[in-house]
Amino acid sequence: MNAIEVSGLTKSYGAVHAVQGIDLTIATGEIFALLGPNGAGKTTTVEILEGFRSRDSGDVRVLGFDPREEGKAARQWRNRIGIVLQSTSDSGDLTVVETIEHFSGYYSHPRHVEEVIHSVGLEEKSGALIRTLSGGQRRRLDVALGIIGNPELLFLDEPTTGFDPEARRAFWALIERLRGDGTTILLTTHYLDEAEALAGRVGVINEGKIVEVSTPTELGGRSTAQALVSWRDGAEIKSEATDNPTFVVSKLTAQFNGEIPELTVTRPSLEDIYLKMIGVTHE
Repeated sequence: MNAIEVSGLTKSYGAVHAVQGIDLTIATGEIFALLGPNGAGKTTTVEILEGFRSRDSGDVRVLGFDPREEGKAARQWRNRIGIVLQSTSDSGDLTVVETIEHFSGYYSHPRHVEEVIHSVGLEEKSGALIRTLSGGQRRRLDVALGIIGNPELLFLDEPTTGFDPEARRAFWALIERLRGDGTTILLTTHYLDEAEALAGRVGVINEGKIVEVSTPTELGGRSTAQALVSWRDGAEIKSEATDNPTFVVSKLTAQFNGEIPELTVTRPSLEDIYLKMIGVTHE
């Protein structure tokens, strides 16, 4: 069974068509990154999947359940998912460990509290009041609350905002471990390197529609895009776009009779492809 199946999803706010007929499938155990600019319909789509927002039309199944249903089945379904929102607010008078212990009581099969605290790197702050945490530490607590229930499906909304580089790498390792345990993860992020490092597939949404779903290396024809070969020729930096960079480098090697000054060979980054797909051009 797929973890998420969406067909013909629509949502409008008056005259604003936020989501316009989205089709999307996310496999069980997959890390999927949903990318899109602000106002593209990304947040609305994810909130519908989480059961926080209603839809106008379309079929939605999340872990085999329709999120708009209510009652006992909905409570059982929520026991199987974890959510890390972009921002949350909890009682600042509780400590980190007290807060995580409190949230663990909401779930049938929670992870061990100490294990979760270690996973998000808050061991030294476990006894600290929430109001004393820095922004990055507060974000780590948000992640801890999202994974304490040992979810089958985890929604991560901009999870590493406020993390320093070392903390981001540690978080990535945590996500890889969760995937190894079979957790399905839907990630939204503005960090393209994060999407490339973590996601097996990415989907780009713009103006309420899915533009493309592919692997990070193949999105937008990236794997077959022309390479740019650049080098220094005297006082001038020259470059050539080519489908055969090896031939260009060989030609330059003969021209310079050996070492090519300041040689670089690059293909479009995921960010380059993404910006092109959403209609943003470099200055």
